[in-house]
Amino acid sequence: MHHFTSSDSSAESEIAKAKSMSGRKHLRDEMRWGAVGMLQADARQYGVARELNVHRSVIHIPWNHYQRDKNVSRRRGSGRRRITTTTDDRYLLQCARRRRTLTA
Repeated sequence: MHHFTSSDSSAESEIAKAKSMSGRKHLRDEMRWGAVGMLQADARQYGVARELNVHRSVIHIPWNHYQRDKNVSRRRGSGRRRITTTTDDRYLLQCARRRRTLTA
């Protein structure tokens, strides 16, 4: 049975943390602003990506957004709308009142 010392367990936790972080595709807003700050201070994208432990494209995309819009916040996705419009609601209510025996 192995007994790990505190340095071994902290090294293992750092490795586990690095593995979990390297799979990230997005950064939180404060990390995006930090990356932009490093890039403005003439750091290279590869160096910033290595320091934040992400792929270079994760740094490249917000940098391009910042240069274009002066903002690095993520934009809303273009997927399917999650809510119905007021017109849709009125139509569904009207259909339900006409045919009370039908299910949704």
